[in-house]
Amino acid sequence: MLMSTREKTSEEVLLDEDVLKQNEIVLYNDDVNTFDHVIDTLIYACDHTPEQAEQCSIIVHYKGKCTVKTGPYDDLEPRCSMLLEAGLSAEIV
Repeated sequence: MLMSTREKTSEEVLLDEDVLKQNEIVLYNDDVNTFDHVIDTLIYACDHTPEQAEQCSIIVHYKGKCTVKTGPYDDLEPRCSMLLEAGLSAEIV
């Protein structure tokens, strides 16, 4: 089926809107939590692999923050709560 330029543009806009609806959990650096605690918590709360969790913890340490999970708000909210309950500093943006 061939699409007109208008139909193709409309489809691209709809796809862009779906991508824009994704939220992110941003994890912030602190001077309290150990690397091991952050790594273990990311594995538990965000379903990270050990390698992902370690990389995120290093980014947070050196850059001050890191996006650790992206997705719909309903999926991120309980995950962010787990991070906060574990004493980490995070928010959904």
